[in-house]
Amino acid sequence: MTSLIVGILAGVLCTVSFLPQAIKIFKTKRAGDLSLITFVALCFGILLWLIYGIMIKELPIILANAAMLVLALLIVVMKIKYSK
Repeated sequence: MTSLIVGILAGVLCTVSFLPQAIKIFKTKRAGDLSLITFVALCFGILLWLIYGIMIKELPIILANAAMLVLALLIVVMKIKYSK
């Protein structure tokens, strides 16, 4: 496999891994068991990977981390909204 295919596949799998959690929180309107600190730290890490991908102009890194950042931020927002 070429590095581009490996990068795209890794990005798709990592991004899709956030969907079940986001869907579950959205459906149940409950996020009490999630660690807000963990997801905020994760968002910062993903943001840094996104910046890195932009700096080195690697589309798989850019696309995967942009999508993961959106999903992780959505989870953070739902955690804050539904933990009250």
